[in-house]
Amino acid sequence: MKFVDEAFIRVEAGDGGSGCVSFRREKYIPKGGPNGGDGGDGGSVYLVADTNLNTLVDLRYQRVHRAERGQDGRGRDMRGRAGADLRIRVPVGTRVLERETGEAIGELIEPGQRLRVAQGGVHGIGNARFKSSINRSPRQFTPGTPGECRDLRLELILLADVGLVGFPNVGKSSFIRQVSSARPKVADYPFTTLYPHLGVVRLGRDRSFVIADIPGVIEGAAEGAGLGSHFLKHLARTRLLLHLVDVAPLDDSQDRVEQVRKIEAEMASFGEGLLHKERWLVLNKIDRIAPEDYRERRDEILDRLDWSAPVYGISALTGQGTAELTTDLMRRLEVLAKQTGATEQAVPDRDADHAQPASGAGWHPLD
Repeated sequence: MKFVDEAFIRVEAGDGGSGCVSFRREKYIPKGGPNGGDGGDGGSVYLVADTNLNTLVDLRYQRVHRAERGQDGRGRDMRGRAGADLRIRVPVGTRVLERETGEAIGELIEPGQRLRVAQGGVHGIGNARFKSSINRSPRQFTPGTPGECRDLRLELILLADVGLVGFPNVGKSSFIRQVSSARPKVADYPFTTLYPHLGVVRLGRDRSFVIADIPGVIEGAAEGAGLGSHFLKHLARTRLLLHLVDVAPLDDSQDRVEQVRKIEAEMASFGEGLLHKERWLVLNKIDRIAPEDYRERRDEILDRLDWSAPVYGISALTGQGTAELTTDLMRRLEVLAKQTGATEQAVPDRDADHAQPASGAGWHPLD
């Protein structure tokens, strides 16, 4: 199925039914009274998060969604039936915005979560409600109010614990293939991933995390160049980023430090706090160079970047160093989860406050 992470739809809630004007007419009751019933409420439109969906492609083909109108009231004090609500299934992780203004309406990040995006109209009142001691034969009624109409932009933001970031062809797809069962395309010629992939990294029973392979970012991505700007948003909900760098590029003229800085500039330009997320440096393709050359290049990169976060050297192709990296990622994510829980409960977790990744910033497989 084609991956689609953005869709534009129009939602129209049902109008409320109008009240009724009616009077009793019975054979043995010479003076009947008003008996017009109220109308029914219009149906509302809801978005519902469904774990069985992973794309917004279906909403590309059905753009207009209407809820049912409430029925009008009837005589004999009969109230009109309320319109049925309309429920639109969307993937977990969908963000909803006003199409014109870009105003955020809400997010659906839990399975089964509902979000009302259009309120149904309110029912009208029948003439029986207007009866009083001075108005025995009222002919007043009120119509139902119109249902709410909205033009929406839906954005699917993948829910992942770890996001991969880097220039095209640094080995992000190879890495996610190595550590999970995801199978994005890889090849021995230059190309870039066209859409995100999710992989589940399992380290044992009840110990796993989700990693997202994002299409490569190039200079100018935040302004729309390449594919990066379209998919940078998928990094917004990740807890930790892995910044992959190719230490053995085919073209030795490439400046790896400048590539890192360009991506940092794009993340800062894109916003949403991407540049302030915890980010580890991963030097890939160490199997293609001699150990002493790797150490020299690694030290040069760290010195020029003044890097203080954890650094790892791996080979996504052979798997060298990936087990240690994923183990440390799992431990760090568990610490972050404890910190998040402590923050929500307003109870400090002393162990979590001072915990560090198991291998730390000084772990280098070839030392």
